[in-house]
Amino acid sequence: MKLNQSKVKISGKSLRIAIILPRFNDELGSELLENTQKQLVAIGVKSAQVYRVPGALELPYAAQKIAKKKKHDAIIALGVVIRGETKHFDIVTEEAHRGLMQVSLTQMVPVIFGVLAVENKKQALDRVRADRMNKGAEFAEAAVEMAQFSA
Repeated sequence: MKLNQSKVKISGKSLRIAIILPRFNDELGSELLENTQKQLVAIGVKSAQVYRVPGALELPYAAQKIAKKKKHDAIIALGVVIRGETKHFDIVTEEAHRGLMQVSLTQMVPVIFGVLAVENKKQALDRVRADRMNKGAEFAEAAVEMAQFSA
C-alpha cells in the first residue's frame, strides 16, 4: 500500500517563529540552526527569533515561557543528543519530548520537536548537514505548515 505523500504548499509570510537551541553539542546544533533559518527565509518567514538554553532538558521550560507570551505562531525546539554509555540519553530525549508535547497541547502553539536523538556523531552529521538529510529544513517546513494549520 502506497501512502499519499503529497507536498503541501506553504508560505511563511507574516509568521513569527521562535527557535530554541541548546548550547550542548553546539557545533552540530549551530549547523542545524543555520539550515533551519535558511529554510525559514526560503519559505518567506521574516521573523525568526532564536533563544539559547543550556541543554535539551531546558527546552520545555523555555518553550512554555515563549508560548505564554503569545508572540509566536510556532516554536521549533532544536537539539542534538548523542547516546552515551548511560541511561541519561533515554531520560533526556523522552522527557524533552514529553515536556514539549505538553507545552504544545496546553498552550495551543505548535511546538516542533527538532531534537535529533542519535547513536553517534556520524548519524548526527548525516541529519544536520544541508547536503545530506537536512533535518533543519524539514523542521522549518513543519513549523510553517503547523502555524498555518492553527491559524
